[in-house]
Amino acid sequence: METVACYDTKMGLLLVACEGGAVTRLQWVTERSRPDEPTPLSDEAAEQARAWLDGRRRTFELPLDPRGTDFQRAVWRQVSAIPYGATRSYGEIAAALGRPTASRAVGAAVGRNPIWLAIPCHRVVGRGGALTGYAGGLERKARLLELERNEKSR
Repeated sequence: METVACYDTKMGLLLVACEGGAVTRLQWVTERSRPDEPTPLSDEAAEQARAWLDGRRRTFELPLDPRGTDFQRAVWRQVSAIPYGATRSYGEIAAALGRPTASRAVGAAVGRNPIWLAIPCHRVVGRGGALTGYAGGLERKARLLELERNEKSR
């Protein structure tokens, strides 16, 4: 059974859902939709997210179980491989998957990523670096990319 808890961070309210010993969702939300059911794993995920947002961490060390199709999971693996402080376009991800004409399908898969930050979909941009689509909002996407640029240059 999935447990859900929300945590305050400097970028807003972060929902952490866990099931079967893995994080299944890590997403920004505007409000709590049900009573919190924190677990040691959700607490750890929130602490790692806070450390990441504070520049004390660049990667996540959590068991992840993003639920999706085989294609979505392949896209999410490519997104997970984007280095801290770097970006990739939807077209570059499609090409890396051997499907160079599938940039729209890649965009749809990125948009369905249930584990933000740990599967860093904010690092996926449009052609030429344009900020496009982010379920957490384009303003937050810009702030996340700026945070990484600033931390990387230190």
